[in-house]
Amino acid sequence: MISGAAPVSEEGADRRRLRFGPNLAAVVAVGILLSRIAGLVRESIFAHYLGNSAAADAFKAGFRIPNILQNLFGEGVLSASFIPVYSRLLSEGNEEVADLVAWAVGAVLAVAIALLVLLGVVGAPWLIGAIAPGFQGDTRQLTIRIVQVLFPGAGMLVMSAWCLGVLNSHHRFFASYAAPVAWNLAIIAVLLLYGPQASQQSLAIGIAWGSVLGSLLQILVQLPQTLPLLGRLQLHFVRVQTQLRIVFNNLLPVIASRGVAQVSGYIDNLLASLLPTGAVAALNYAQILYLLPISLFGMSVAAAELPTMSRTTISSMTGADVSAASAEILRARLNAGLRQISFLVVPSAASFLFIGDVIVALLFESGEFVHRDAIYVWSILAGSAVGMLAATMSRLYNSTYYALSDTRTPLRFALIRVTLTLVLGYLCAIVLPPELGIARRWGVAGLSTSAGIAAWVEFSLLRWKLNQQLGSTGLDRSYLVRLWGMALAASIAALAIRFSLHAGPRLTALAVIPVYGAVYIGLAYWLRVPELTRLTGHAFGRFESRR
Repeated sequence: MISGAAPVSEEGADRRRLRFGPNLAAVVAVGILLSRIAGLVRESIFAHYLGNSAAADAFKAGFRIPNILQNLFGEGVLSASFIPVYSRLLSEGNEEVADLVAWAVGAVLAVAIALLVLLGVVGAPWLIGAIAPGFQGDTRQLTIRIVQVLFPGAGMLVMSAWCLGVLNSHHRFFASYAAPVAWNLAIIAVLLLYGPQASQQSLAIGIAWGSVLGSLLQILVQLPQTLPLLGRLQLHFVRVQTQLRIVFNNLLPVIASRGVAQVSGYIDNLLASLLPTGAVAALNYAQILYLLPISLFGMSVAAAELPTMSRTTISSMTGADVSAASAEILRARLNAGLRQISFLVVPSAASFLFIGDVIVALLFESGEFVHRDAIYVWSILAGSAVGMLAATMSRLYNSTYYALSDTRTPLRFALIRVTLTLVLGYLCAIVLPPELGIARRWGVAGLSTSAGIAAWVEFSLLRWKLNQQLGSTGLDRSYLVRLWGMALAASIAALAIRFSLHAGPRLTALAVIPVYGAVYIGLAYWLRVPELTRLTGHAFGRFESRR
């Protein structure tokens, strides 16, 4: 039972973390930003050589299947099950037991993942039939081959997430979130070396092998910092059976919750595979951009807050009650994080909605990826903007539940979201376009819009349930109105530049996007939005603390 705030000696540390917590989020954001920039470069080169071709469809669909392992057993699962237990042991000064728990979790994870990788390689043909039933002939065979190559790399990425769990619990964030840069660089190297000379099918398989190499590099980047934080390798499962029971009791509902989230993504890909060629690839290009602000501004805050929130509470195996002191701390951290997230996500969503074609063209319009493809991806991106704020804030709400050792509530609400995604996605992507006289290929925009609506339902349920436990949380409507007003004003200024220019896609983007950002930041400064002051202050926080 969560029975109180941390001990007195820990309260001072918690106050320091509350003060400098945004600095930790900034460290996470920088690491994520570097990896996402590398990812955008990777995708830009990928689009140049493969565009929206059948080979691109095969790779994008195939990549999602082994990625099940990373998403089910990777960072999200360990964040909800391993990090809270491990962080609390560290906060209590029980480092020996903490090390034993870390090694035990890593060992169990390694054995389980090895078995699942083997099953994935053998069962690839059946997985393709379930995930992409619309693929036939050469596209289907290419997808099977890609899946078989990618599965071992996905298993290594899960073990990379174990390193992340150890590092995050020690408040070492940068290396773990910047490590994917190595993975991206391996794929970029393959694209640059073989892209000009290989066929599209051969290149797709080569990219898969580059992904496996990159997965290995991602682990190697983190090990030099991870291993010194742990004692020598010891496996004493009996000694830490109580802690392991807590970890694995939380693990199953979180795996189920992550599985539900994956089902949502696979529903989108399954429905997209039933649409004309290019829909799967276009959906994935849009998702790369859509996930960028969610990762930068949602994951960074949620990842930085989880270890500190976990140390704020003391949990037993049955606990659900929260003391007034702990509830106040958690509520304050949650509300501050929500304001920080929304200040950055609202302009991101507005930019995708109003100048998304400019952004897509800047990153992808080259070679096989033509302007028509940019407009197609923009339509999907605009639909994604509907639920971007809800999906991002839900990350922080989920972290709060995990800090309270409640992994089942997010699962229940995720099930509702997936059900809505399936029903609305089928209606908006498959049924309605022909009925309305719209070309079938545009049904893919209905997928992203329906997912956004479902995200708002999930967010509302998460907030409603947590408010019953902690008290009022969330954002003031006046604050949201102010942010959207600033974003709309920035969009109008950007569109004025957009339609007054007659230049190429990259020159247009280099004129439009800075104007958009400058107007939004300028209005925030003029209106004295506190989050702008905090962000600029935290950017120089380390420098000031050293003076």
